[in-house]
Amino acid sequence: MTVIEENELSQFSSNLAVDPELENFFVRLQKKTSNKHSGEKAANDYVNYWNDRNKLEGNEAAVAEREQNTQKLTNLYYDLATDFYEWGWGESFHFGRMFRGDPLKTSLSRHEDFLALKLGLKPGQECIDVGCGIGGPLREIARFTGANIIGLNNNAYQVGRARRINKRENIDSLCKVIKGSFNEMPFPEKIFDAAYAIEATCHATKLEDPYGEIFRVLKPGGLFAVYEWCTTDKYNENDLKQKAIIHGIEEGDGIAALRSTREAVQAMKNVGFEVLEYQDLADPESWLASAQKPWYDPFDSSYWDISKFRATTLGQTMTHTFVTVMETVGLAPAGTTKISGQLNHAAACLVKGGKDHLFTPMFFMLGKKPLTSEDNSSTRQRK
Repeated sequence: MTVIEENELSQFSSNLAVDPELENFFVRLQKKTSNKHSGEKAANDYVNYWNDRNKLEGNEAAVAEREQNTQKLTNLYYDLATDFYEWGWGESFHFGRMFRGDPLKTSLSRHEDFLALKLGLKPGQECIDVGCGIGGPLREIARFTGANIIGLNNNAYQVGRARRINKRENIDSLCKVIKGSFNEMPFPEKIFDAAYAIEATCHATKLEDPYGEIFRVLKPGGLFAVYEWCTTDKYNENDLKQKAIIHGIEEGDGIAALRSTREAVQAMKNVGFEVLEYQDLADPESWLASAQKPWYDPFDSSYWDISKFRATTLGQTMTHTFVTVMETVGLAPAGTTKISGQLNHAAACLVKGGKDHLFTPMFFMLGKKPLTSEDNSSTRQRK
């Protein structure tokens, strides 16, 4: 895809995201058929990054290519997948601890509020949401704390959706969304009281890149809380069956390469954070685990929640069938069915990775920027 094509797609996506007539998932898919760059070519460009799916042994070159093109890979993914996420999951694109008796929405809100409590957010404080999606978490945390939340997102379509929903919910006085890369944030040093990232920085080539930028923009003494997607100590890269599961998660979720929990902790330390806490909240032996259902339960075939029917296995199958028909008759853009299939495959791999605990979507870390030690942000080279 040329630079001109990428810019045209970005502008089209941005305009589409804020169109007041396009609140419905299927109407948005139909609208996308009017732009030649939004369909099959984008889907094919994305899928071609994963041509090593059947040759996982010795696939270092393919992984290196994905890492080199992380920004393009991630933007292609979210241009294609955002509508499916919002349709099937809601406005918060993440997992959460699933306490027994609670509907999915309650579990996701609690997961977000947990970060707000760890950060000690208060009215009047400025906090950055790094990789904010369409803004579900930042709106919840703003309502919960009264703090000012600034979302950062490098995908034009998601930025447009987030701004529109903020305005629709009349919370745009507390919630702002800025387009920009978390590897080179458009902010001066030392301006935020706190920061958090929810299942977003896994898209970085190196975790040190976004972590270092977060360190730079935090005030001394500021806290950073994160839920990171990671492989666990149970993952064996030399086991091709396990490697296929992790590869399926990466391919279906637009991630060049997942990092281990140990690498994540070390990355926090490498950029200067004092790591105050870290824990895999998906560990089946973690505290309160007995009071929870597995985090991947919504994707398991036995799960039932009428309020989130679209996320269930049956709901995924019905959506996939429907969009296939829409694409066939020209009411959805070419490539829609291919992306729907990718997401369903990712869901299956997430369940497998979760059941064997090879993978966690909620490795929690809390870091503090030191008050008096040398500030790495003054010496860190900007890209």
